[in-house]
Amino acid sequence: MDRRTFLKAAAVSGLASLGGAAPSVTAGEAMPFARVRPRDPAWPSQARWNSLFNAVGGRLVKLDDPLAACRAAPEGAACEAYFKEMRNPYFISENPALTETSGWVDAWNSAPSAYAVKAQSTADVVVAVNFARENNLRLVIKGGGHSYQGTSDAPDSLLIWTREMSGITLHDAFVPDGCDATHAPQPAVTVEAGARWLAVYDAVTTRGGRYVQGGGCTTVGVAGFIHGGGFGSFSKKYGLGAAGLLQAEIVTADGTVLIVNACNHPDLFWAIKGGGGGAFGVLTKLTLRTRELPTTFGAAFGTIKAASDTAFRGLIDKTLSFYADKLFNPYWGEQIAFGKDNSVHVAMVFQGLGQAEAESVWAPFASALASTKEISIERPIAFFAAPAQHFWDADYLRKVPGLIVQDDRPAAPLGNFFYVGDSGQVGFFIHGYKSAWLPASLLQESERQKLTDAVFAASRHWPVAFHFNKGLAGAAPEEIDAARDTAMNPAVLEAFALVIIAGHGPPAFLGIRGHEPDLPRARAAAQAIGRAFELLVTVAPGAGAYLSEADFFDPNWKTRYWDQISIAWLRSRSATTRTGSSSPITASAA
Repeated sequence: MDRRTFLKAAAVSGLASLGGAAPSVTAGEAMPFARVRPRDPAWPSQARWNSLFNAVGGRLVKLDDPLAACRAAPEGAACEAYFKEMRNPYFISENPALTETSGWVDAWNSAPSAYAVKAQSTADVVVAVNFARENNLRLVIKGGGHSYQGTSDAPDSLLIWTREMSGITLHDAFVPDGCDATHAPQPAVTVEAGARWLAVYDAVTTRGGRYVQGGGCTTVGVAGFIHGGGFGSFSKKYGLGAAGLLQAEIVTADGTVLIVNACNHPDLFWAIKGGGGGAFGVLTKLTLRTRELPTTFGAAFGTIKAASDTAFRGLIDKTLSFYADKLFNPYWGEQIAFGKDNSVHVAMVFQGLGQAEAESVWAPFASALASTKEISIERPIAFFAAPAQHFWDADYLRKVPGLIVQDDRPAAPLGNFFYVGDSGQVGFFIHGYKSAWLPASLLQESERQKLTDAVFAASRHWPVAFHFNKGLAGAAPEEIDAARDTAMNPAVLEAFALVIIAGHGPPAFLGIRGHEPDLPRARAAAQAIGRAFELLVTVAPGAGAYLSEADFFDPNWKTRYWDQISIAWLRSRSATTRTGSSSPITASAA
């Protein structure tokens, strides 16, 4: 059963809480299910939409085609300006008709909902959920809109747009509701669901002098990040974002508002920590623990290249050996990628080290490569370190050439920026995307040659990127223990990295002349990505995958995203109608 078929079946099992009775079926027969569409007689009348408009204080918006100007004049100035804006993630996130990803070849294409509720409060969310249930509508939630899987939009749906729910409150001594006897007060931050991570870092770190485990990309939304489990650049030190969740407010499918934590509704609390976005309700507020800041955050960038395939195989082995010996610890995170052109691209971060200390870690490796025949340093590894409190400080970062891109819209806040390294994914059209957690046992000297050979073979077809911060092996023991109490696949606990093999093109939309996806190129890339991935995972058969960055078409998604215990729990919850939390609330799959 594929992912969308499973979700449809799960939705039927809880249909009583969403309105209407489940259709009768015979044993072994697939359960038919459909939401109401505009062409159907049961689609709400204008009077019904007007009632929703009034109930949410006029914050119901009819969404028009955002590409109308391009359809009318694809070569016109208005269309050209529009696609320029599509390279700005703030433009995308502040338009309810757009998503950060413009589509995925042969999977999904970004398309606006019919209507959007611009939610400003939990009460608005309740009204929208009730309206969708009572009228059997598709229901979609957009916070940051960063879903690669296309769950941030759906045509003919009602969208709950949480962008205006962006409040942030710091706590010196937070105790989850009902947990006074079991939980000591601790510093925390409460964030509304529509907040972006940059705003949270500004409040917690730049102005508050503390750290919260969030996303590396500054425009990712908080709620979806936690639903997926959530890795940041420094997860080897601070663990999963979901493991730092202390409490959440959630609206379930029956319109009930629940406060969930380890003491109240602990099963639902566990499920939302990595169980998948929107599956159990609409998150409206999240309270996350904050930590002491290290002295510094920093980064290291460089490119190394081999002159022959033989030399490249040796370079892969030296790089992996260096990682295992010197970087496999809580100080280091982010990426090293191995290219088809026999190159190694370093884009690492570090915490708690001064620049001189970081340079000294790399010095023996760089020196050995400089004296190795057929190896050239294309771009010497450069180091940048800053006081940790300034790592997301826009005023400070603007002084570092080539690091950030400013939101250039007229009157945009000066604090709006995104990293140059994230530019490629803004509005992109995905050709293929595959990921796998690689067990730390592969770094052992006896196993490393097999890993080297697999990386080399895969890189002949497509670049291979190791995201070291997205595996928890080598992390602080207390963070590994905290991650055990989430719905994530436990493979993450023993993985030294998430390997990602992926490709994409520029923003693209079907039917827009001059801006349509190059389908033959995209499909060819998808095939090459698939070949590379199959060669790579020969060393980790059955490896788990990070659901927020995984293959849309993976037939084994259930066991790769979650373990068997998690699947059994999810099935048991979807089979009951105790509360609206028993059934998936979003309907982008229906």
